[in-house]
Amino acid sequence: MRLIARLLLPLVPFMMLAMALWRWILGHEPRSALGARLGFVPRPASGETLWLHAASNGELASARWVVEDLLAARRGLQVLVTTNTQTAFVMAGAWGLKGVTVAFAPLDLGPAIRRLVQRWKPQALITVEAEIYPRRFAMCASAQIPIILIGARMSERSFQGWQRLQPVMARALGRVHMASVQDEASGNRLLALGLRKAAMSVPCDLKAVAIARRPAPHLPPRETRARWLLAASTHAGEEAIILDAFAQLRQHFDHLILSPRHPRRGDEVATLIAARGFTLARRSGGAMPGAETVFLADTMGEMDLWYLRCGACIVGGSFVPKGGHTPWEPARMGCAIVHGPWVDNFAAPYTQLAKHGGALQVHGGQDLATALADLGAESQERLTGAAAQILSGIGSGAQLCHDILTHFPSRPEKPLALRGRYDKVSEAGSQASGNKP
Repeated sequence: MRLIARLLLPLVPFMMLAMALWRWILGHEPRSALGARLGFVPRPASGETLWLHAASNGELASARWVVEDLLAARRGLQVLVTTNTQTAFVMAGAWGLKGVTVAFAPLDLGPAIRRLVQRWKPQALITVEAEIYPRRFAMCASAQIPIILIGARMSERSFQGWQRLQPVMARALGRVHMASVQDEASGNRLLALGLRKAAMSVPCDLKAVAIARRPAPHLPPRETRARWLLAASTHAGEEAIILDAFAQLRQHFDHLILSPRHPRRGDEVATLIAARGFTLARRSGGAMPGAETVFLADTMGEMDLWYLRCGACIVGGSFVPKGGHTPWEPARMGCAIVHGPWVDNFAAPYTQLAKHGGALQVHGGQDLATALADLGAESQERLTGAAAQILSGIGSGAQLCHDILTHFPSRPEKPLALRGRYDKVSEAGSQASGNKP
């Protein structure tokens, strides 16, 4: 299996090129996307340059404050933000930050990377969370471009997968100049895969800092929201569990707002709701929460509305093995946090919340119903108070930006040199989304 994976890895970039061409032909991406995938990104204005890559919406949103702080620290800095998805491309463009150029990420192919580097001559590459690209890292290293990982994350499942490609990962991670990990477990796994201990910097949970830095919201009185229940960012297999538990809670909660992680599943989730006889309204149809029993929030970008409405929040992705979602969004909005056993992606925050009484962990449908039955206004206040105290101590992330600037050299006087060929054919592999080879 390990030999097969290593033999197939060099083919991955070409498969990604074929997929990019297919999306372009079907019109799923703008015409400019294909050129950017091949490295034809807009040239920067004069000044120092930096390349930051984030896979999609979540990673990009968590790193925005880093971009803003670096722009503030280095006058005239030009930042190329690349991302893999159209929604993240639009999100970054909507920031409207002076000095930021947004482009679709180049494929992990030699000519595409070479072209981008020659156009931008970045003085550092910052990659967010789980994005590890062997060829990109090799080419940046050959051009003496420091490679920086921020919010670096490695789940146990991804670690087991990457172990089959240990030589490739060791070579890629060995080129990293600085790595700020999201949690200690991720750091240990990255070290085991080949990250140099000397490259380890101060850990920083990007999403937690991003949330902690936002202005404090004005929260409605607990009595107006205590009987509203939210299920946030749910995945397939979770809605049925939550709906069945909610059916047992009618004496404790009057309304459920159900927000699937992927709004395209709205019709599927609506069928589950209707099958249980609940009255239903849908946000995609223009409705707002009212007298209905279940409100289906099948849109994107409106989660704060639902957090403010509800007193308790069931965090999705934790009742099926998806790794869970950040607890800090509901904590900031004063929602009592309830979650299932699968929280690998945010193990450290949930451990901290459990230690200080800031969240409830349950193990299944009946356990969920039992826990929620005891979650009245007083219990909600106790949980949210503990979670808010933890969130307030997270800090501003200033040390991370200081460390990045330490590894961000002045522009070299000589033009960057890029070798045409790289150490081994095995390095031609490309990162697959979510750290999975």
